[in-house]
Amino acid sequence: MKQSLFMEKYPIYSLQIGKAETSKKSVDEIVEYFKEKIAENGKAIFIATFDHYAHTKRLGGEIGAGIVDAKNLVFCFGYILPNAQVMAVRPRSIGIVDQDGTFLVTFLEAPVQTANETMVGWARGLVDKA
Repeated sequence: MKQSLFMEKYPIYSLQIGKAETSKKSVDEIVEYFKEKIAENGKAIFIATFDHYAHTKRLGGEIGAGIVDAKNLVFCFGYILPNAQVMAVRPRSIGIVDQDGTFLVTFLEAPVQTANETMVGWARGLVDKA
């Protein structure tokens, strides 16, 4: 799992997984995996799946080289609602991209550390143990 700043301002986590490193064969299988993790969590709720690839293709927009599928899984932990500003960073979204023989899983850093730790654990769980 790698932490970085996207566009020099957005703190993100990303994990690149070779297709030989996971039993998941498609973006849809990874979406289903995350939906199961959300359901098991007890504090999270699934909201929607957004097919970013299909949307961009339908608009005639630009799709990066090698990208063959890209979906966002939208959900919310909602442990606390301490102020109105926290709404700017909710709900959560995990991006899943199939590109050049790998899957890339990405998400924006959450304001609550336990949420980050949970999402990191979920993402790492996609990698099959040797």
